[in-house]
Amino acid sequence: RHNRLSIAIEAFISRITAAGPPANRPPHMILELPVRVMMLVLALLAVSGCDRQKPQPQQGEATATRPAAAKSGIDRSHSGRAMPQAVFRDPDGEEVALKEFVGRPLLLNLWASWCAPCIKELPTLDALAVEAGAPRVLTVSQDMAPQGSVVAFLETHKLARLEAWHDPEMALSGELGAQILPTTILYDADGKEVWRYVGDLDWQSTKAKALMGEAETGSSRAAVR
Repeated sequence: RHNRLSIAIEAFISRITAAGPPANRPPHMILELPVRVMMLVLALLAVSGCDRQKPQPQQGEATATRPAAAKSGIDRSHSGRAMPQAVFRDPDGEEVALKEFVGRPLLLNLWASWCAPCIKELPTLDALAVEAGAPRVLTVSQDMAPQGSVVAFLETHKLARLEAWHDPEMALSGELGAQILPTTILYDADGKEVWRYVGDLDWQSTKAKALMGEAETGSSRAAVR
């Protein structure tokens, strides 16, 4: 589906280009380009997950070849990996690191306000945040906009139990290699990764409950070693 939409975008741009300079194009074609392209781009984002936004490379910096997109669903290939050392912002705008949350299972959710699948699952994380016996829920925005916009977003969507943790540098998704948003990672009480889930999930579902139960197993194994 992504390929078909990409081809459509390229074909449409070619059509506009063929019409000649802007002065020679009918008025509707001048307006049509940004509208159509925006609609197609939004359709791409809403399919299953959102490509993580990346800052533009600095002048003179080599542009790396884009890695293949991660598959959606459960991923256990990073099991046992320690938390990254990346620094992000707490709800008060102060620097914080994940190591400060060691001692209790942690469900780290990387999301962004422009990501439709992220918005879809946030209410289920909001409900999970106050569930007895659930892991600590930490939803960290990967928006490059000011932290105030994250606060406003959560208020507008009535997500009162989720705080405005903010990672404008996208340091967490960079160190974790998260190519798709949302990506959610479960850590055991010792700060070791149990699994990660790529794409959105209903965190109130039976499937999610079973997956989160693995946090205790992961912590027990670490204690034995």
